[in-house]
Amino acid sequence: MTFTLAIVGRPNVGKSTLFNRLVGKRLALVDDRPGVTRDLREGAARLGGLSFTAIDTAGLEEATGDSLPARMRRLTERAVGMADVCLFVIDARAGVTPADETFAAILRRRNARVILVANKAEGRAGEAGALEAWRLGLGEPIRLSAEHGEGFEDLYAALAPLAEGLAGRAAAADDAAPETEVEVVEGAEAPPFAPTERRPLQIAVIGRPNAGKSTLVNAILGEERMLTGPEAGITRDAISVSTRWAGTPVRIFDTAGLRRRAKVQDKLEKLSVADALRAVRFAEVVVVLLDAQVPFETQDLRIADLAEREGRAVVVAVNKWDLETDRQARLKALAESFERLLPQLKGAPLVTVSAKTGRGLDRLHAAVVAAHAVWNRRVGTAQLNRWLAAMTAAHPPPAPGGRRIRLKYITQVKTRPPGFVLMCSDPEALPDAYRRYLINGLREAFDMPGTPIRLTLRSQAEKNPFRDRRPPKRTALSKHLGKARKA
Repeated sequence: MTFTLAIVGRPNVGKSTLFNRLVGKRLALVDDRPGVTRDLREGAARLGGLSFTAIDTAGLEEATGDSLPARMRRLTERAVGMADVCLFVIDARAGVTPADETFAAILRRRNARVILVANKAEGRAGEAGALEAWRLGLGEPIRLSAEHGEGFEDLYAALAPLAEGLAGRAAAADDAAPETEVEVVEGAEAPPFAPTERRPLQIAVIGRPNAGKSTLVNAILGEERMLTGPEAGITRDAISVSTRWAGTPVRIFDTAGLRRRAKVQDKLEKLSVADALRAVRFAEVVVVLLDAQVPFETQDLRIADLAEREGRAVVVAVNKWDLETDRQARLKALAESFERLLPQLKGAPLVTVSAKTGRGLDRLHAAVVAAHAVWNRRVGTAQLNRWLAAMTAAHPPPAPGGRRIRLKYITQVKTRPPGFVLMCSDPEALPDAYRRYLINGLREAFDMPGTPIRLTLRSQAEKNPFRDRRPPKRTALSKHLGKARKA
């Protein structure tokens, strides 16, 4: 039985450290300063024999209105309402604060299953704070140290009975639910590499700060799941969320805004950028989000080039399209700039969207699915070699030093992205211009626009293990035997 566990508490009490300990990896950013976590981060956690979903939340602060701390608090309170169990974490060394008392009262009203945790209680440093936590009215506090891994046996003992109760309730609900018939179509077969619930399509949304990445993810999800606002740089962690987008199982990564490396000096921002780059490497399709008011800035070009060098399928989306007036002229100018500034992504989809109004999301979904299909495309060897013969007949390879380079055959060795090996007589002498000619020909002939193509040149001599081996010297005996055979 799996359940949802929300980790809540004041800023800097160790919630993210506890979350990382439960999921068994360093997913959440951790720093000494308070308020590092802003969004809700989910992870598959294990504790003893229990498997559950842990949610790391932003620190609860006594803030109201539409300020950033107030929006963070509303997001955390929403997670509390959704969770099956809440871990209310306090700092045992700091003791119980007035803010802890306020939030304890809120948790008693909002969630029936609350476990009180006194963190940073290693040694005797947190004894007084752990004893003081009794007055919060949430039962016996569990003393643990998330950093050092102490006290998790007691946490398991507190969670196990709650998990059993939740399992019984879920089983009763399943028995009461009406059975639904599933129509089975004989002969139906899923297309290759089709996303499934177990292996959803991985999408990363990247771009400069304040391009509207979190707003776009919220529009796709249909709910205010990500923290948004007019402030630049709100998102710090690369937050991933699973959903069905127009019927397609997807996992979307919302990432921190990427600025020029020279401007990134703060340690926390460096961690956020590293987290965003890690999300790009995990993704299958990267949506490069541009601001329609200032598109194709130098940093936008670097971000798109990064996604191409990582071998991801790329879709370029221009956000805030609802603010444009002369859209036809603007779209024509964008297409010309895209073709001129990003030739390495020739043919990649360029989609206009408005994350605020939701316009264009259907076109973006179609572009993402199409880019993923191209990224997984495989071409037969016979087709490739017929294409190679036509390409060399139309434009023969060069002849450095009077000896023409012979292109012998080509085959596809991988997908995701498509990778090809071309056997030729002299790989090092083949100019880059002719290599680009072949890659562009592959795109056009086999309908692979925009996706990165890896073309590796090899010589057959590289595979011959006896190329540099000299024949053995003939001995007197071998010469005598040779003469005897001839006689």
